[in-house]
Amino acid sequence: MNPFDLTNKHIAVTGASSGLGHYFAGLLAANGAKVTLGARRVEKLKEKVSEIRAAGGAATALRLDVRDSDSIEAFIGAAADAQGPIDVLINNAGVEAGSKTYTMIDEDDWDFVMDTNLKGAWVASKAYTKHVASSNAAGGNIVMVSSISDRRANRGQFPYAISKGAMTRMTEVMALEAARYRIRVNALAPGYIVTDMNRAVLESQQFESFRMGIPMRRYGELEDLVGPLLLLASDASRYMTGSVLTVDGGHVCASL
Repeated sequence: MNPFDLTNKHIAVTGASSGLGHYFAGLLAANGAKVTLGARRVEKLKEKVSEIRAAGGAATALRLDVRDSDSIEAFIGAAADAQGPIDVLINNAGVEAGSKTYTMIDEDDWDFVMDTNLKGAWVASKAYTKHVASSNAAGGNIVMVSSISDRRANRGQFPYAISKGAMTRMTEVMALEAARYRIRVNALAPGYIVTDMNRAVLESQQFESFRMGIPMRRYGELEDLVGPLLLLASDASRYMTGSVLTVDGGHVCASL
């Protein structure tokens, strides 16, 4: 038996219209999971769903605004109706306020980041827990997508870093409280990962010294997250809860 096997597992991914969530949806489907993609930009989701289905996978696209509790409830319900009980929820939706300090942001910036990154993950987890309990499932699995910013402070990451720090503590507290529902809660904390959107910036000469500050002397690639994500999403992590899995080439260690 392969503990990493995701065949027929239904995995819901928030913030799946771009970035890590977009990649994760394809990765999970390629490993046998039925995936439900949620985000506000439904057209982007539909493009990914078409790609997954063309490759023989099972996927559904649903509109989701993690700042709206009603939208979250509707997403969980519609996902279950479309592809059956949800085995895994991946709380990936996240935003930043740009490169701003605490004196530069305003209340709208703060609320936008906190409501998306932190409150959204809580409300989605709460709705998912209700779903697991009402469906008499054998258990459930919540994966938070955090960041090394939960521990590695940088100027200009206010309030993004605060939201991720709080997400780590939320992961730990929820792990204690979700155990009664047989739900595991863990977090994936990537370091600096090169994507199409940030490649030009990260690989510029301006960021060369920053890259050299990473012990492995390179940024992460999306492929570096494959093993860690499959671990947390599968039964291979069945005795893990309350853990934060850091994937950063040693960046946090170099900052301590």
